[in-house]
Amino acid sequence: MKFNTRFYQRLALSSYFLLITWLVIWHFFLTIDKNTSTLFTVLLWIIPILLPIRGLLAGKPYTYAWTNFIVMYYLLHGLTAVYAVEGERIYAAIEILLCVGLFSGCSFYARLRGRELGTGIRKLKEELLEEKQAFESLKQDK
Repeated sequence: MKFNTRFYQRLALSSYFLLITWLVIWHFFLTIDKNTSTLFTVLLWIIPILLPIRGLLAGKPYTYAWTNFIVMYYLLHGLTAVYAVEGERIYAAIEILLCVGLFSGCSFYARLRGRELGTGIRKLKEELLEEKQAFESLKQDK
């Protein structure tokens, strides 16, 4: 694995574990006015972020790519909290920073590692050329 790829993997993993830790600290220890049950908090804030853990630890580029969909949930929460919850703006800002680190790390790792493994998405131009050649060879066979 190349140095850049390893850097983005480490960025993604460190942001991932820091985000999990931050969510637990924020929602279980720092929130003064807790209106939800512990079970609800776990289901809403902790379980979704734990879904991709096996694939991330295994270094699967596809898992890194779809983890970004889950990260958007937390990023939107952070952006909303910065705007709407006056007493927790600093907590939300930390969540936003961790989400940006995780999103960047996952995006670049998935792209770079996918290229290293040869599993990247082919360009449309290559696909069309291949289809054209296949069609012309069928035409010649007739």
